[in-house]
Amino acid sequence: MNDDSVGGIKRMKVIEQTISQITLPTPFAVGDVHVYMLAGDTLSIVDAGVKTKEAWEALTTQLKELGYRPNDIEQIIITHHHPDHIGLTEQFPKAKRISAHPNVDRWLTRDQQYLAHYMHFFEQYFIESGIPKVFYHALDQLEATMDFAGKGEVTIPLVEGDTLPGHPDWKVVETKGHAQSHLSFLRVHDHLLIGGDHILQHISSNPIMEPPEIGKTIEYRPQPMLQYRKNLQKCIDIGVKKVLPGHGEIVEHPQHLIFSRLAKQEERADYVYDILQQSRCALTPYEICTKLFPKQFKKQIDLTMSETIGQLDYLESLERVRKRKEDGKIVYEASIIDK
Repeated sequence: MNDDSVGGIKRMKVIEQTISQITLPTPFAVGDVHVYMLAGDTLSIVDAGVKTKEAWEALTTQLKELGYRPNDIEQIIITHHHPDHIGLTEQFPKAKRISAHPNVDRWLTRDQQYLAHYMHFFEQYFIESGIPKVFYHALDQLEATMDFAGKGEVTIPLVEGDTLPGHPDWKVVETKGHAQSHLSFLRVHDHLLIGGDHILQHISSNPIMEPPEIGKTIEYRPQPMLQYRKNLQKCIDIGVKKVLPGHGEIVEHPQHLIFSRLAKQEERADYVYDILQQSRCALTPYEICTKLFPKQFKKQIDLTMSETIGQLDYLESLERVRKRKEDGKIVYEASIIDK
């Protein structure tokens, strides 16, 4: 079967006897999201789409085509915590297990201490990055996206090297970068990867900013671009041969795509470095963002700033830029030791 739309209705795709791809609509710019049904010792669904009536109808319709109902699903496995991947977690009454990275739990349970910490981090991050107050409405949008997320509790925490519960031929691979909860799942005998949003054919995944752990200052925040690059390289090192993605087309032999992603990121970092070299003064991350994304930053301040900070983290790791605090804001300048 194909996943082509027929009369606007999404069709599922049988990948093979034990794996089926189910495609669900989302209200987000990324478009449709894929979830995967895994048959084995346990009947599992990998990811849970977005919490909308349209997604639920599409899911139940496609499950029926496969001969199943939501009541048949015994386990939910999650690649990462973003709303388009955890939306329908409450709709499977027999799924007593939710298997995911431990960091997913804070989102499913709506951990108020963590969510307050999350918002405080971004308020501080906006100020220190020099973002004007006119863009602070983006902070409200961050919280509003949770309306599309489901609730629950991670009952089986997963970490690198674990075996997927009920699916002993699948191993857990940590692929942080796009999210601090991101995991992928590798079938060892043929190196097939269920990759969430880690490797997508049509777009490069955004390395998205997140706060440090509670109790840590902003200086200890994760560096998602460096994580993303490391974990793209990991996929080459472990010999991934095919990727079942969270969005878009299946990726066959992803090595060339990965090398292309890494090279394009390096080109963008070079451009950021040129911006700093040509500047007569140190620049805030926001000022750099406006030059790097002149057409996009006004509508996508959160994503463009995450990308900008990612490039700066990468350049700083190579000692090509230096940063310092100036009047309460972080500023960057090109390093004089660069060639």
